[in-house]
Formats: sequence, C-alpha cells, structure tokens
Amino acid sequence: MLSLRVIVTGASGLLGRAVLKEFKKAGHECQGLAFSRAKGDLKKLDLEDEGAVEAFIDEYRPDVIVHCAAERRPDVVEKNPEAVRNLNVQVPRVLAELTNDRGIMLIYISTDYVFDGTKAPYDVRDKPHPLNVYGETKLQGEIEIKKYNTAAILLRVPILYGETEYNGESAVNILIDQVKDQAKTVSMDHYAIRYPTNVADVAHVIKDLAVRVRLEKVFISGILHFSAEEKFTKYEMCEVIARALDTSIDHLQANSVAPKANETPRPYDCHLSNRCLKGLGINTTCVKFEDWMKQWLAKGH
Repeated sequence: MLSLRVIVTGASGLLGRAVLKEFKKAGHECQGLAFSRAKGDLKKLDLEDEGAVEAFIDEYRPDVIVHCAAERRPDVVEKNPEAVRNLNVQVPRVLAELTNDRGIMLIYISTDYVFDGTKAPYDVRDKPHPLNVYGETKLQGEIEIKKYNTAAILLRVPILYGETEYNGESAVNILIDQVKDQAKTVSMDHYAIRYPTNVADVAHVIKDLAVRVRLEKVFISGILHFSAEEKFTKYEMCEVIARALDTSIDHLQANSVAPKANETPRPYDCHLSNRCLKGLGINTTCVKFEDWMKQWLAKGH
C-alpha cells in the first residue's frame, strides 16, 4: 500500500494524539507538532511563528496536514479573546496559504459550537451562528481557510473524550473526577444536550478522508460534520460514569436551567448530521459511550 507523509498539529493534545496513532497504525509516516507539551517524538514548533512553520513544511514535504491545534476551552477564550485569535484564526490562515501554494491536503478541525443550538440536527449547509467567542474564533478560522485554500476539508466535531493523560484534557473525562469527589455538592448541567464522540473514531474518519483524497484521488473539499449519535446531558454522562464505578452521585445536583447572562453562553443542542460523510462512503460508526467508559474505568483511570 502507498503511504502518506502527514503532519499533525496539536499532537500532544487529546485529538492530536489519537490522529497520530491512527495514521501510524495504518502504516503512514507522521510527524506530530506540539509546543508547550512537546515531548518524545513530537517536534516543538510555535505555530504562531510563520517563518518557522513554512520552513518546517518545506523540509518535511507532507502530503497532508491535519490541524488539530486550538484553544478549545470556551471559558479561557471568553476571558482573553485577543490572545486566542492568533492561534484560532491567524494560524489557520497561514496554514491555508502554505498548503494551497504547495498542493498539500489540509484538514482543519472545527466545532459544533459554530451553531447556536436552536435548530438541530445541523447539516453542512446550515448557516452558523455562534453564541460564544470560542465558536466565533473557530468560525473565523473556517472563513480564513476557505478564503485561502478552497480544496481544504473543514471537519466539525462535537464534545470529545477518549484516552486522556489527565482527565482535564476532556470536558467529558473531567466528569470522572467530579463523580469520584463526593466531599462537596456540585451543580451539574442537565440542560444542554451533547453528543460525546470518541477521539479514536474521529481519527479514523480523518485518516479515511486523507486516504480517499490523496491515494484514491477522490475530490473532497469543504465542510463536513462528524458526530456520535448518542445524546446526553453532562448529568446523564455522570450517571453512566457512576454506574461503571458502582458509586452514587447524590452529591451532584441536576441543573436544568439555561446558563445565566453572566456565564459563558453554551448552545442547547448542536447535533451534527453525518449525512455528507455517509454519502461519501466514510464509516461513521462510533463506540458506545457506556461500553468505552466501563472499559476505561476498569483499567483504574
């Protein structure tokens, strides 16, 4: 089988690690990039240093770049939006220009938070309307990509979970800590509907898209959506975790009220439709949330 040369940005993060693992497992040559958490085989590179990024791309000569790096925490973005715009908006623009000029396939990871959550399920043609600054910056990143590289793929995904190095890497895995810490009463969101999607499943879709375009020569570009189909509130995810741990969540209070005006706004239901991916013949099967969580927690995590 022909193999691809792949660069993965944000390769020290939850999704980036899974993408790197998936490509390597399939026999492709990969280089992961990281900055603050660069270690092992990962190359330390500041994505905001345009000259350094261009030099590395010309040195490595990839077939594909998967851009996972971003500031993904809505509360962090809300507090310091200008500091985040470079990473979430300017870096995608630079990568779009560099890949377009060199004929490199670019896959940009975006988010369901580009929508306001009032008209789910969302198709790729639906008009975005982000409620918070994080969603705005990711949408602006999409706009920059489309402006400078019309052949790029923009893959929107929902809330992610998977094999974390620490639970705080994922807004889903962090719930494990909150279920276990029964010393204090905590208000847990039982309002917003979410579709937790495993990063291993996202990585599989990304790899399949890269193979389809670069090796099988099928032209695919533009916006695509990928999401698991099981829906939960955060409180319901905690119920799943508690069952797996055989413990109580009496210390968690289900909060069915929408976010207050002074809180970071979050959409009610941003379910992404897999219609287009299915139409392309891409496998959109996802692991069952409860099955995965039982196996993960059985290993002592």
